[in-house]
Amino acid sequence: MDLVLKNIGLLATPTGKAAKKGAAQGHITLIENAAIGIDKGKFVYAGSQSSLDGERVIDCGGRLVTPGLVDAHTHLVFGGWRQKEMARKLAGESYLDILKSGGGILETVRQTRAAGEDELFEKCMALLNEMLAHGTTTAECKSGYGLNLKDELKQLRVMKKLAKHSSVGIVPTFMGAHAIPAEYKDDRKAYINLLCDEIMPAVKAEALAEFCDIFCETAVFTPEESRYILIRAREHGFTPKAHADEINPIGGAEMAAESGCISAEHLIQASDAGIQALAQHNVVACLLPTTSFCLDKAYARARDMINADVPVAVCTDFNPGSSPGLNLQLSMYLACHKYKLTPAEVLTAVTLNAAAAVNRAEQVGSIEEGKQADLVIWGAEDLDYIFYRFGSNLARSVIKNGTVVIER
Repeated sequence: MDLVLKNIGLLATPTGKAAKKGAAQGHITLIENAAIGIDKGKFVYAGSQSSLDGERVIDCGGRLVTPGLVDAHTHLVFGGWRQKEMARKLAGESYLDILKSGGGILETVRQTRAAGEDELFEKCMALLNEMLAHGTTTAECKSGYGLNLKDELKQLRVMKKLAKHSSVGIVPTFMGAHAIPAEYKDDRKAYINLLCDEIMPAVKAEALAEFCDIFCETAVFTPEESRYILIRAREHGFTPKAHADEINPIGGAEMAAESGCISAEHLIQASDAGIQALAQHNVVACLLPTTSFCLDKAYARARDMINADVPVAVCTDFNPGSSPGLNLQLSMYLACHKYKLTPAEVLTAVTLNAAAAVNRAEQVGSIEEGKQADLVIWGAEDLDYIFYRFGSNLARSVIKNGTVVIER
């Protein structure tokens, strides 16, 4: 065996190769005095303490071990920041007001278009290293700050390069339907045609993205426009996703379910009918508590979703405007204290269910024989402790593909 972890105080993991929903989301495996064996980047043993031996043995000192965290919703690649908008938000301007004035996403579009690939790569490598240090071993990354052929491809090419050089597993998503760019504000149909007829085929020609996401929201894309874009995306070979019902309840959740989305994201204002549609179509709800926190808005109805048998994932929504933080541990804390989810439910939400939201549940998201050996050794003795503490990085060591990549 290449690597053995012994003297694990508590091993906590969901199990399986698909998202958990309902009561099952809170059913996790807890093994005290555990050991883990890893060979060729895969788990080959996870169970009670045994006489395993390997080329390297790590004594966990009675600490908690969980799967590596999966962040299933980030907007990692962007130029600049938007700290100057904070004063406008404090003065009472809404997210949509700032967007309508040419700020928000459109400000980041200007800065991203002005940035070169090398500049974006160096910035994002540093951000990924920070994510990794906090226990995130897999991250979905969306484009959507280019909003034209050249700069959407630029963002996605940066992601492809990051995937080769970072220890974090990158899952790329094309999100050209993030906003209507300024040059098309008077001709929405022309921009939608550009997305579907030119940019999507170019993205697929270079194999730059697996998923296609859209922002279905007031003053952005209507449910009808979103449905059309996602139909075209499926024709081009993308798996659909949707930002839905973040600010206003316009039927985005229903649209996402009917369009065959693997996940629907945000969902702060999702209706009862929308939640039922997500459950019926087994769509993973990717909830983003740090966005609610940063915007000082309501929190998504996570408990209602779990009670309705919707599989729930929890993510950071890392982006320069509404959630400029990439510490998934903070999202976990907020999910417990604001969504009122149990630590076990949240652990599933940031591991197995998040992996399912990016079609990776067969490879990552749990500590089981045959899965990719991604895990976190925590500065904690039990699961409750990492939801009790906040503001400190409690990840002590991080292992990715069977290799120790963070050791503190």
